[in-house]
Amino acid sequence: MIYLRIVILLVGVFCSPLFVVAQNSKSEAIKGTWVTNVASNALLSKENIQRTVLQAKQAGLNTLFVVVWNGGYTLYPSAVQQQYIGIRQHPDFAGRDPLREIIEEGHRANLKIHAWFEFGFSYAYKDTASLWLKRYPTWCGRNTKGELLQKNGFYWWNALHPGPQQLLQSLILEVVKNYNIDGIQGDDRLPAMPAEGGYDSYTRTIYQNEFNGASVPDNPKDKVFLKWKSEKLSNYAAQIYKAVKKEKPSCVVSWAPSIYPWSLEEYLQDWPTWLKGGYADLIIPQLYRYNIEAYTTILKQLRSQVPDSLLEKIVPGILTSLGDGYQADTVLMQKMIQLNRSLGFKGEVFFYFETVNRIPFSLYKD
Repeated sequence: MIYLRIVILLVGVFCSPLFVVAQNSKSEAIKGTWVTNVASNALLSKENIQRTVLQAKQAGLNTLFVVVWNGGYTLYPSAVQQQYIGIRQHPDFAGRDPLREIIEEGHRANLKIHAWFEFGFSYAYKDTASLWLKRYPTWCGRNTKGELLQKNGFYWWNALHPGPQQLLQSLILEVVKNYNIDGIQGDDRLPAMPAEGGYDSYTRTIYQNEFNGASVPDNPKDKVFLKWKSEKLSNYAAQIYKAVKKEKPSCVVSWAPSIYPWSLEEYLQDWPTWLKGGYADLIIPQLYRYNIEAYTTILKQLRSQVPDSLLEKIVPGILTSLGDGYQADTVLMQKMIQLNRSLGFKGEVFFYFETVNRIPFSLYKD
């Protein structure tokens, strides 16, 4: 009788959904793509979403990283955003819930769907009339001249400020609680901030409090100042990770930062610390290069930065297309994938989905 009970118990454990999730997460390598609402019509209708899922499945992909926060708006109807700025969702998607639609379609096709918070701590792109700026001016990052913090056209909040930190955590948990999502993802804007920031009144005050009244250095990339700012963001990454896991332990938390150490020097992203600290289920570095020679150099650099014990948590991000018309050819893509395998990387994520429409990914299937 005791033996029978043990057998029944073991069968229950091995057949439980949690065990299946754990097994799949370890054994199935990520073969994914980012799905965005910029230079893409993949999310513009339910029919397009159905087509997107079908094409991804036919291509041999198993994971879609779907944008949910872009241009200062959520693409899904958000009670959190409504509370902050009185607007429920991105106007292009009013009356629909593209996130729910793609989760339902994706799961029917046995694809994993991760919510990608693409805009992160950026609140606007080339838009100084942003509603966020008007409502929450004290959240804004500032450079050494006291000007609004912007880089490459993007305007940034002060990522160390509790206001935008709470907003983004609330948005993330809103998605985790309300949707049958498989994962959430931050990228080179979450958690991140241009290194040139740190000259707003809030940051000046907390720096003085922690450094015995000393003023922030004039050089935004002063080694001590840079390290201090990056550690604040690393703590925030850990905070997000713990909050997500508390709400839904099976939800994968991934980050898609820039390459290291450029990520740290330019955007305060010390992602090797996140990885070693245990608050990253996956790191998907953006290894965006246009030829195999450059890709080989950066991939080998990445491999040297990751211990063997953590290699399964690293998935290279590959540039395959851009909205300006760039498109990687099949020969280059195959060479990059083969190089990934030769160095021990078992999967990759392609930027971005529109390439699936144009390139025969059947070549990619293992």
